[in-house]
Amino acid sequence: MVADPYSTLGVARGASEKEIKSAYRKLAKEFHPDTNKDNPKAAEKFSDATRAYDLLSDKDKRARFDRGEIDIDGNPTMPFGAGGGGAGGHRGFGGSGFEGFSSEGVDIGDIFSEIFGSRAGPGGAAGGAQPGGGFSGFGGARGRTRAAPRGANVAYRLSVSLPDAARLAPQRITLSDGKTIDLKLPPGLEDGTQMRLAGKGEPGMGGAGDALVTIQIEPHPFFRQEGSDVRLDLPVSLDEALFGAKVRAPTVDGAVMLSIPAGSSSGKILRLKGKGFTRKDGSRGDQLVTLEIVLPDDISELSARLEGWKQPGNVRDKLGV
Repeated sequence: MVADPYSTLGVARGASEKEIKSAYRKLAKEFHPDTNKDNPKAAEKFSDATRAYDLLSDKDKRARFDRGEIDIDGNPTMPFGAGGGGAGGHRGFGGSGFEGFSSEGVDIGDIFSEIFGSRAGPGGAAGGAQPGGGFSGFGGARGRTRAAPRGANVAYRLSVSLPDAARLAPQRITLSDGKTIDLKLPPGLEDGTQMRLAGKGEPGMGGAGDALVTIQIEPHPFFRQEGSDVRLDLPVSLDEALFGAKVRAPTVDGAVMLSIPAGSSSGKILRLKGKGFTRKDGSRGDQLVTLEIVLPDDISELSARLEGWKQPGNVRDKLGV
């Protein structure tokens, strides 16, 4: 059992949400089962990190854990030792690039305050109601019955292509119960974004747990994400750069015709508006196209035509050399 989620993620107790998320992303990438197939302990560390992040990313659960009311699995830390976490496991479910890695511990939710309406006083007698829950009628015949536990949360990893991530294309996935759904990706999506699907986890007497889906944006052969923009290096021939041309250029939405201005230098950046990632407000970033002049494999004809010609001026003037 993971006793301390803070030490598991390697962060201080006062760590910010950003620090916790960054620590989890680092561990998830380091111990991901797909990249550690020969290291059986990596899967365990990945599962532990996911369980720790599941608790610390939930403000309510984190506060209750810090107060000592629940353990990392969400079970009440009662003096008479009630509650038990769900069993961990690793399994893959249908759907390309969509995998379930660990059955999370029982997520009791607000069970502590549901069971006990007030906190026991110093001498063991029931005191007045206090924030955060406590004990009501401790040891008495009128104590409340323990609520049925919810089912376990299930952690998944969903690999999404960069073009799909940019335009928020729905992803068809199959959950652990065999049901298939079309998952809508959220605006502002980035690598490591975690989605919570309420009631899509393991079933339980007190209701089903949640599915926790961590999005992994797959590297692309020629597109790169830069904030809400997409970067592309576009090869152009010398004559296209010299005299200008219209050329086909790929975008995350499909190929478009791009105008290359005459006299373009290698490194010139052209902007295609609205061809980037979808921002949180629903608008789209841009695609930034960097031109790369490519000389022909056989430069003998080009050399013969330019023999004796030198470009006027010093192209390195701006460097002061």
